[in-house]
Amino acid sequence: MAVEPDRSRDAPLDRALAILTFVAEQRKALSAAEIAAALALPLPTAHRLIGNLEDRGLIQKALGTKRYVVGSTLVTLSAKTIGAAFRTVRRHAVLSAVADRIGEQCEIGIVRDNAVAYVDSVQTKQQQGLQFNPGSSAPLHCTSTGKIYMSRLPTKVRQRLAQSLPLARYTPTTIADPEMLLAQLDVIRRRGWAKTNEEYVIGVVGCAVPIVSPKGDLIACLGVSVPSARVSYEDLDAFIDPLQEASVLLSRTILKDNDDFDNSQFSE
Repeated sequence: MAVEPDRSRDAPLDRALAILTFVAEQRKALSAAEIAAALALPLPTAHRLIGNLEDRGLIQKALGTKRYVVGSTLVTLSAKTIGAAFRTVRRHAVLSAVADRIGEQCEIGIVRDNAVAYVDSVQTKQQQGLQFNPGSSAPLHCTSTGKIYMSRLPTKVRQRLAQSLPLARYTPTTIADPEMLLAQLDVIRRRGWAKTNEEYVIGVVGCAVPIVSPKGDLIACLGVSVPSARVSYEDLDAFIDPLQEASVLLSRTILKDNDDFDNSQFSE
């Protein structure tokens, strides 16, 4: 007769995962007492588990406080997980379909360590302009993906980040002033998508839309990069609808592994 596994051994792991999940879902730093109360844990148990998680870099104290936020190790792990999740045949097919539809290179980007990391891309036959290949990275302040990420941060966090980032000027149109950047981020937050006007590389414009969870949390961004000699900054607006349609499909495939989504809607 098979012996049922002792599920009680899972209890510490279950509690640790509950703490990680709870901390990751909050928009503010939390005290150990708040974590314990929210999860109905004895305070000594919460302190022990929090200490173990902190030792492993999965949670950490907010700067200058005794309150906790997600740790750098967890942020890096989550970014790698998201990147791996997008590198599948099905999701690449969605990316290929939208690239074919609009006739330009498309890429999927995430944010890791305050920089944009590209996890997948599809090039078209028109091999001109900036090529964002998987594994390449770019700054936050002069890319559409980076701007979307920053725009969705809580106001105080967004302001602190804009003030602390090294806003290097890559081209004459790079926004290197924190106040100007914040003003543009307000517009992007209201509009829901972003554009860049030769801000990272001269002669290349681009736009991006968010890929979000059912709760509206940002997972990644879907963007396009194109030579301004072929598509003007103003004409990028025509790409937003097809990008948004593709981002909905990508959201569905990353969160609910359906077999029945239909790529044919991207056909000409």
